[in-house]
Amino acid sequence: MGKGGGCVPSKKRAPLVASDDPPITAIEEKRTSTDGTTTTIATPSASGNLALTSSATTTIREKLKIFIVFYSMYGHVEGLAKRMKRGVDGIDGVEGFLFRVPETLSNEVLEQMKVPSKDDEIPVISAAELVAADGILFGFPTRYGSMAAQMKSFFDSTGGLWNEQSLAGKPAGFFVSTGTQGGGQETTAWTAITQLAHHGMLFVPIGYTFGAGMFKMDSIRGGSPYGAGVYAGDGSREPSETELALAEHQGKYMAAFVKRLTHS
Repeated sequence: MGKGGGCVPSKKRAPLVASDDPPITAIEEKRTSTDGTTTTIATPSASGNLALTSSATTTIREKLKIFIVFYSMYGHVEGLAKRMKRGVDGIDGVEGFLFRVPETLSNEVLEQMKVPSKDDEIPVISAAELVAADGILFGFPTRYGSMAAQMKSFFDSTGGLWNEQSLAGKPAGFFVSTGTQGGGQETTAWTAITQLAHHGMLFVPIGYTFGAGMFKMDSIRGGSPYGAGVYAGDGSREPSETELALAEHQGKYMAAFVKRLTHS
């Protein structure tokens, strides 16, 4: 999918499948150089890609990119993000990339709040870099039922992209962290949809595609039809395996959705 490109899937199209790329066809042409070397050149047909080898025809295709862009203060959202990347990477032809949004609090304040140090291997993203993604999953903790200020500040910095409509048609989803069961597992994602609407982006919720895991009542579980979620409690609670599995499922679901949309 090109920058800002997108289309609406047909109702007649097969449901999301986590494997099997559409076939690539090509018209082969053999060329012989002056030194006698024969090279096979594959030119694409209506549904193919260009391939060039000296021995056999192979397909050259760049992987689709899913950006997992998050803010995590105490590591709960980050835990979901890393498991979500595993899900994205599990879909053939799609790759997930982890990014942080810029921190808005000073080091002094973060120290007073006993915030752990960030993972240096995860880079900080700028708004302009969002254009390179084929799909985006945004993760953030709640603040009174809506996204944390750090993520809101990042969205506020996308004005230039809005002016150029650079994100229009790009699929996006959400995953969240809250402190309590009634603290915003749904409203935090719900209130974030306005950001996507103004950019003309496509909101991709997971619905109840996680199956039986969405209906379990034997333990505390974050997440909702809007996206994966975790309960942080006072900060000491770690994500449960069910919460992490839901995050992995969302990664697979988004990757399969973007793949189908791109190849339609």
